[in-house]
Amino acid sequence: MAKMATSEAQSGAEVRDRILDTACALFYERGVRAVGVDLVVEKAGVAKTSLYRHFGTKDDLIAAFLEREDRDFWGTWDRVAAEYREDAAAELDAQLGWIGERVGRANYRGCPQINVAAEFPEAAHPARKVAAAHKREMRERLRGIAVRLGVARPEEVAAQLSLLINGAFVSSQILEPGEATGLLRRTAGALVAQR
Repeated sequence: MAKMATSEAQSGAEVRDRILDTACALFYERGVRAVGVDLVVEKAGVAKTSLYRHFGTKDDLIAAFLEREDRDFWGTWDRVAAEYREDAAAELDAQLGWIGERVGRANYRGCPQINVAAEFPEAAHPARKVAAAHKREMRERLRGIAVRLGVARPEEVAAQLSLLINGAFVSSQILEPGEATGLLRRTAGALVAQR
C-alpha cells in the first residue's frame, strides 16, 4: 500500500512539473496574458482538472513560474557570491558577467519579473508581488556588495546598479551581440569609481 501511495505522489509531482515546465516555456516565449490555461493543458498533455488540482488559479501558475525563475536566478547569483566572498569588486564583475551573458542569449526575451510586472500593473496581483520581491532582493544584494566595496553611499550605488541591470534586461533586443557584458561592467565601474 505504501508503494502505491509513493507512486501516486510521484506521478502527481511529475504531472505538476510537466504543467509548470510547459507553462514556464509558454509564458516566457509568448507572454503571460497571451497564454491561456487551455493552451497549457493542451501542450502539457494533461486534463484541465489536473492543472487546477496543482495550481488553484492561473494566477497561482504565474506565481509558480516567477518563483521558479527566482530560484534559477538566485541560484546562479549565490554560486558566484560564494566564489568571491573575499573580493567584492571581483564579485560585482562576475555577477555582471553572467548577467551580461544571459542578456546576450539569442532566445532572451527579457527579465521574466519585469515582463510580468508590465502585464499586471495591479500591485496586489500575486505575480506582481513575486516580481517586486525579486527586484527588492536584487537591490539589497547589490547594497551588500556596495557596502563591501566601501563606497560612501551604498544605498544610492545599489539603486544605480539595479537600474543599470534592469536597463540591460529591457534593452536586450536592441543591444548588439556580445555587447551587454562590456557595457554593464564599464558602466558599473564608472558608477563605483565616482562614489
